[in-house]
Amino acid sequence: MNHSIVEGKFDQLKGKAKQAIGETVGNKRLANSGAVDQVKGVAKEAWGNTKEAAHAVAGRIKANANTKTREDKQKSAANSHKMRERITTTAQNVKDSISVKATELQRAIAHHH
Repeated sequence: MNHSIVEGKFDQLKGKAKQAIGETVGNKRLANSGAVDQVKGVAKEAWGNTKEAAHAVAGRIKANANTKTREDKQKSAANSHKMRERITTTAQNVKDSISVKATELQRAIAHHH
């Protein structure tokens, strides 16, 4: 588990606690800050997962490239391309989801003010 994942999980827990405390004592600013921390945490964790997946793919590609015949290397390159495309598409989807949540949070905060 890399630093981004750990930091992201911590930010999510911290955010949940801040949000709960803020809601309990009626402090909207603290509750909103907690929600923002949670969104940041999700983004960091997603980034960490993406980095881990990319490193795993790179390691597998390198290992496969060292042992394959020319034809196998071509197949491996095509598969590697597909894996990279899946990773980058997933990362983009995660970013888009986080952006949507952040926008919803901003609207909710603006609505309360």
